[in-house]
Parts: sequence; structure tokens; C-alpha cells
Amino acid sequence: MAKLHDRLRSLTALLAGATAMAGLAGCVTPLPPSLDTAADETLAGPDLARLVAPAAALRHPVLKPVVLDPAKPLSSDAVAVLAVLANPDLKAARARAKIADAQVLTAGLLPDPTVGASTDLRLSGPDQGNGWAAQIGYELTAIRDRGLAVKGAKANQRQVRLDLAWQEWALAEQARLLAGRVQATEGLAVLAERTRQETAGTLAHTVQAAARGDLKADDLTARRLAALDAADRATQTARDRDQARIDLNALLGLRPDTVLRLAPAAHATQVLDPAALFARARTQRLDLRALRAGYDSQNVTVRKAVRDAFPSLAFSLNQATDTANNKTLGPGISLTLPLWNRNRGPIAEARATRDALRADYAARLFQTRSDITALVAALARTEAQRDLTLRQVTPLLESSGAADAAAGRGDLSLTAAEAVRQSVRDKLAALITLDQSLVELTVGLELATGAPLLIQPPLATP
Repeated sequence: MAKLHDRLRSLTALLAGATAMAGLAGCVTPLPPSLDTAADETLAGPDLARLVAPAAALRHPVLKPVVLDPAKPLSSDAVAVLAVLANPDLKAARARAKIADAQVLTAGLLPDPTVGASTDLRLSGPDQGNGWAAQIGYELTAIRDRGLAVKGAKANQRQVRLDLAWQEWALAEQARLLAGRVQATEGLAVLAERTRQETAGTLAHTVQAAARGDLKADDLTARRLAALDAADRATQTARDRDQARIDLNALLGLRPDTVLRLAPAAHATQVLDPAALFARARTQRLDLRALRAGYDSQNVTVRKAVRDAFPSLAFSLNQATDTANNKTLGPGISLTLPLWNRNRGPIAEARATRDALRADYAARLFQTRSDITALVAALARTEAQRDLTLRQVTPLLESSGAADAAAGRGDLSLTAAEAVRQSVRDKLAALITLDQSLVELTVGLELATGAPLLIQPPLATP
């Protein structure tokens, strides 16, 4: 009985030591970074001066590095790179992409051997000792599947990186679009404010003339309605301008009240061939390349599922001592026999997933060709319409100057001169809207093609 107590004390001490080691492991685990610190950094917005070096050293499959000068107006390329570097959602996406890198590491690691030990404490009987058993085992199937696991993890890593690069490219194009929208709304707000001021001044003169009895009440009512309508348009365009600025600041990770100076936007000008653009898109669009990488990864999954239908093998080495002090040593092998299951469910699921990915890829290509064709046609129509509007603006500007001179001499009424000036402002507003449409169509075509197009100098608006 004393020996039994000694054995129990030894076993208790062993368990206590293992528990203490687990407790020490918990004590040395580092504390996670604070959520509040990350939130405060994001809410504060980026320091543009600190992004000069990263912008010049940017490495991306599509975007090119830029010289970022905070003291100068930002070009559309600078805005795009700034969005990639500072957008909070992209920062989170880049952090999540590191999971795929860790999965590649995990796939290349072989499993550790398993070790087991047990004891049989003698309670009664003729034998004088206690029984002990020890076992070390290893899963050989992991060695068999290691190559496939690494290949699949690397294909998934390529897909994740390409998806991230496509997300960065799409957000950079969205930043270009918003920058063009900011400039368009600023121009429209200036024109609307000029109209508001002019109609307000005309209304003041009309009120005075009506008080003298020089004008009818109907004329005063018409002027008042025109002034109210101009004020409403000025308020709405100012609201649109402020919202466009807020949207751009949010995309760039800037504070909502930040006012950026933007350089004039540009748009595609060369003759575009939809077939050639589609051929480029098939090879260079990052999302299509990501789909191909995902298809490769799923092919590995199918092969792994088929391989799992065959027996899995585990090897072990066992040593034991019984209560009669008989010592034994021997190997052990365990097999999974594919009699009924044969991994048919995972095989069918893996193949169905692969077929779905193949169909998704074909559908994406079909939509890409349709988008490119429609955008090329829309660009051509809008460019022709802009040229026509520009040709109309030039004589109107000359007529406005002549009308102002005639009104100053008294040869033309102020109402007629004001109507000419308003016609010029309407055409300029139409020209600004067309310029914005050209920028947005160019951004859409670049997204559909997957790379920048040849860009002409910034749009020149009179």
C-alpha cells in the first residue's frame, strides 16, 4: 500500500508540474495592441508629408509611383496613390491579406508526432509491480499531402494578393472619379453663385423701378421668381460641392473638413478599339487573374478530395511493461478503410465549386466585353457632344462681351444683356457637365480594361 501511495504522489506531482508550465505559458503571452490607438490614428487622418516617400516608392501591378507635393495641387494620379496609401478600408484589407501568407507557412509545416503514456496501478493480485505504457505516433498521410497543401495555399495566396491589388486599383479609380466630381461641382457652384448675385441685383433694381411706377407688377413677380430659382440652384450646387468634398476626403482617409487643391482632370483621347481593349483586359485585369488563381486553388482542392478517398495511414511505436514486469516493444499501423463513405461528399462538393468558379470566370469575361463596347461608344458620343458645345460657347462669349458694351452705351436693355450672359453660363455649365462625364467614362473604361489609358492634357474649359 505504501508503494501505491508513492506512485500516486508521483503522478500528482507530474500533473501539478504540467499545470504550472501551462500557467507560465499564459503569463508570457503578449498583450494585444489597443483598439483605441488604431481608432485614434485613423480618425486623425494621414499626414500628407509622411506619405511623400511611400508614394514615390509605391509598388503595384498597375499604379505607378508619383511625386507627391503637398504644397501643389494634387493631380489625379496623386489622388489615386494617396487613396491607396491612406484609405482605412485598404489598410484593413492589407492586414487581412497577411492571413494567406500565414496559411502558406502552415501548409508547409509537417505535423508534430503524438506521444501518449498510461499506467496501470496494481490494486491486488499476485504480481508485485505496476504496469506502464508509452506510445509515439505519426500521421503519415500528412507527408503524402504536403505537396498538394503547399500548392493549394500558394494559389490561394496569389488569389488574395491579386484581389487586394484589384481592390486598390478600383479604389484608386474611384478617387479619380470623385476628384473629377469635386472639380465639376466647384465649377457649377461658381456659375450658380454668379447667376444668384446677378438676379438678386436685377431684382433690387426692379423693385426700385416698380416703386417709381416704371414697371408693372407682373415684371416684378417674374424677377422675384427668377431670383428665388437662382438662389435655390446656388444652394443646391453648393450642397453638391460640399458633399463631393466629404466623399473624397472619406475615401482618402482625411478629416471631413479638409479642403484639397486639385489639378485639372484629364480623359482618354485616342481612338479606341473595343476588340483590342478586351484582349488587353483578358490578360491584365487583376480580378480575372485572381479568378484564375482561385480556379487553380480549387483544382488542388479537388485533387486533395480524391486523394482522401484512399486509405490514410498512421504509424506508431509502442512500449509497455505489465504488472508482472513483462516488457514489450512493437510497431502499430492504423488505416482508414474506404468501404462506404469513400469521401464522395467532399469530392462532389469540390468539383461543384470548381464548376461554379469556371462559370463565374466566363460570366465576368462576357460582362467585361459588353462594358468595354458600351463605354467606348459612350466616350465617342460624349466627346463629339463636347466639341459641339465648345464651338457654341466661343461665339456666345463674343456676343456676351458685345451685349455688355451695348448695354453700357444704352443701345441694349439690361434685361437682354443679362439674358445673353445667362446663356453663356448655361453653356459653360453644360460644358463642365460633359467634362465630368468624360472623366467618369474614362475611369469606367480603365476599370473595365484593367489598366490606365493614354491620357490627353487636362480639359480646357473657357
